[in-house]
Amino acid sequence: MTRLPIDTVLPELQQAIAREGRAVLMAPPGAGKTTRVPLALMDQVKGRILMLEPRRLAARAAAERMADTLGETVGQTVGYRIRGEAKVSKTTRIEVVTEGILTRMIQSDPELSGVGCVIFDEFHERSLNADLGLALVWEVRGALRDDLAVVVMSATLDAGPVAAMLEDAPVVVSEGRAFPVETRWLDRPVDRTMRFEPALAGLIEQAAAETTGSILAFLPGEGEIRRVEGLLAGRLPADVTIRPLFGAMEFAAQRAAIEPAKTGRKLVLATSIAETSLTIQDVRVVIDGGRARRMRFDAGSGMARLVTEPVSRAEAEQRRGRAGRVAEGICYRLWTKGAEGALPAFPPAEIEVADLSGLALELAQWGSDGSDLAFLTPPPAPALAEARSLLEGLGALEGISLTPHGQALARLPLHPRLGHMLLKAGKGAADLAALLAERDPLRGAPADLTLRLKAVRDPKGFAADHPWQPHRGTVERIRQEARRLAKMVDHSTALEPAEMAALAYPDRVGLRRSGDQPRYVLSGGKGVQVADGDPLGSARLIVATDTNGDPREAMLRQGTQISEAQIRGLFSEKIQWVDLCEWSRREGRVVARKQERFGALVLDDRIWKDAPREAIARGALDGIRQIGLPFSDAARRFQARVQLLHQEGAELPAFDDASLMERAEDWLLPYLGGKRTESDLRKMDITDALRGHLDWEQLQLVDRLAPAHFETPLGRRVPIDYSGEHPGIEIRLQEMFGVTAHPSIGPKRLPLRVTLLSPGHKPIQVTLDIPGFWDGSYADVRKDMRGRYPKHPWPENPREADPTLRAKPRN
Repeated sequence: MTRLPIDTVLPELQQAIAREGRAVLMAPPGAGKTTRVPLALMDQVKGRILMLEPRRLAARAAAERMADTLGETVGQTVGYRIRGEAKVSKTTRIEVVTEGILTRMIQSDPELSGVGCVIFDEFHERSLNADLGLALVWEVRGALRDDLAVVVMSATLDAGPVAAMLEDAPVVVSEGRAFPVETRWLDRPVDRTMRFEPALAGLIEQAAAETTGSILAFLPGEGEIRRVEGLLAGRLPADVTIRPLFGAMEFAAQRAAIEPAKTGRKLVLATSIAETSLTIQDVRVVIDGGRARRMRFDAGSGMARLVTEPVSRAEAEQRRGRAGRVAEGICYRLWTKGAEGALPAFPPAEIEVADLSGLALELAQWGSDGSDLAFLTPPPAPALAEARSLLEGLGALEGISLTPHGQALARLPLHPRLGHMLLKAGKGAADLAALLAERDPLRGAPADLTLRLKAVRDPKGFAADHPWQPHRGTVERIRQEARRLAKMVDHSTALEPAEMAALAYPDRVGLRRSGDQPRYVLSGGKGVQVADGDPLGSARLIVATDTNGDPREAMLRQGTQISEAQIRGLFSEKIQWVDLCEWSRREGRVVARKQERFGALVLDDRIWKDAPREAIARGALDGIRQIGLPFSDAARRFQARVQLLHQEGAELPAFDDASLMERAEDWLLPYLGGKRTESDLRKMDITDALRGHLDWEQLQLVDRLAPAHFETPLGRRVPIDYSGEHPGIEIRLQEMFGVTAHPSIGPKRLPLRVTLLSPGHKPIQVTLDIPGFWDGSYADVRKDMRGRYPKHPWPENPREADPTLRAKPRN
């Protein structure tokens, strides 16, 4: 048996499991951990060993490799379980399973009877099922099975947090790669005018000319793979065979990509499926396109979308390691060495960006809200709340407890939406559930979902009658899964496909907006648009079963037409009449209507002729919130007085614009009765409403500490301006004769800003200290002003002079 790098640390791993019952194993790509560790632990633990793999292809390949090592066939000592397929027997000691299988096993048998060890392979991928599986296994170990061994294996994960979560589990590190790999970067960045596929095809062509051995190129998805495959036709050496590799392929085609080339070399064009767990025979060269496709879920819109992003440095290292599995290798990267530092260190954990509906269902079945489980990354609260809201809407959840319907949902291998549809619609929904759970089998066709159903139900007949060719492998998988799902329900209904789809997506029933563009408002409140020219865009009502997930306004990818009668038949208890008085920005007035609604959809709309005064006032209040508070000069002055005292610490409410708007329902609503139009609102004087916001004692406090007027020594009332930094007055200098203490206001005795005017009412001095002015600059002012205004008094000692507004008497 060929010696691999992992072999040197297997004794240390065995000791850690014997001593601690848990370990974190760090081993670089190509070290051999996937196929050697389970075999090494087989005699170490009692019972079966479960090893989790993130993908079906990897699970099959790992089981086959280990069985071959033992000189057996799969299903004897080593077997596997994946969705819809199992090869195990009574003698099986090692079961390689996909991650969702483990969750089902724990939910049905929390003690994991007969299992002695659980191994999480390629944990650095941080799939949602792996995170949940580890959290559940760790709780089982702590509460029920202290003898259950746990091993977490990874190539690029930061081991520290995982080891800490597993109560300081021992960390075993395998150093070195089987063979060295040379890395080659671009000399300069790819021209921005060049598309991704031609750039990568050019790099592949260069690598094929410069190297020997088979080539593995990483691309984001099937579309890019097919386009690059087309671009390379006739451009590669004759001995190079192109082999695509992606998850949706038939297993036979996947196996052909993994196995050695029978003659010459092969070029494998693969998605991230080839990053981990697989040894693709004869590969000496890796070409990394530097992109990865990930699912992103927006909790606000309740929609998921696929995005293409730059790979992380950890993923790039994983891909690079593929070149050193069987010999010295070379890795070409479609970016410059300088650009590498800008790549993120790790990809996001799926739990941070995924739809958590399935997780919420599993947690409820487990009897947990998630806070008591050991998640390496806790599920984000908004996404988990959105998931629970969906489950409640489907009748699956009450609080954190599953209803009987929810318990039935949890037993189905489907997203809760599709499980709900299957349980409600019966066997007839099996093919639609399988279709909606799979990739689109009819790429390039219009969005109509019924076309896909026809292609699935009669592939040959459909291909003969339509220009779009169904993807044969995808159709066969859908048909196979539909047969399996049909066995899980025992009833049938007469529902049409559109009604079934609406059961799964009650929040995505769409009503066409007015206008020429095919745009729809969805019952959940979001929007979706149909591509121009798509026949579905002429429908009044649709169900959007798949979109591109844009959180602003998504583009429909799949959907179906539905009738209003069908909607009423399905959701009669959710369709309600709503009395509505609201502000119309377009019309600039309060609009009073009675509307029959299904969620955000308005099925019927009538004028509400006898809307009560209070309802109209509330609509006007919405208008105030849009156009702003209509302050008159008097209202602004009163606002400034109260706000000054509030800032000075007086027991008065905040009177700034934002605070007043926030509390407008409390103080302004009673004054809005009968106000229907924007003109009505803008003409309002809200001074009385503002005064009414204060009680009698508060008004007295305002009048005493922040009076509207200053009374001069002559008894004249001068308005105080509160709009500046300091409240102030303007007054003739002669009227302040005899004043020996500067006027002030407020609880902190804030001095007034006094602008002293000449007899001609021109400012001659601004002061916050009248006594200081008399003792200081008054002499210079007197000297200057006596010549200009000789008929007015300018006494040498203004402190002792009498205030006056009169000129000197003649003679």
